[in-house]
Amino acid sequence: MKENYEYSDHHLKLLQLLEENPHLSQRDASDELGLSLGKVNYILKAFLDKGLIKMNNFRNNKNKLSYTYLLTPRGIEEKARMTLHFYEIKKREYEALRTEVEKLGDTLESLEA
Repeated sequence: MKENYEYSDHHLKLLQLLEENPHLSQRDASDELGLSLGKVNYILKAFLDKGLIKMNNFRNNKNKLSYTYLLTPRGIEEKARMTLHFYEIKKREYEALRTEVEKLGDTLESLEA
């Protein structure tokens, strides 16, 4: 993963999911996020390459190989940075939308008068 790699909100949501449920399968993460299985796999590989997560494998009761995804200290820091970044974006979007709604409300009031 390049150092100037730009994260999407999918990256943050996947880190949040893994932090909440380290045993989450890639298929379950795919379903939860509405992403293709390949996209989830691609993001996880990028996280591994950047050192944001560790992947441990274990055998479950059905004797199938499963994985646990653990956020590393660097992953926790990056998740915090992503959270702040997307909070700032969403806050600006919210403010712009609120302004637009207020203008529409003013327009409706002037039409009703």
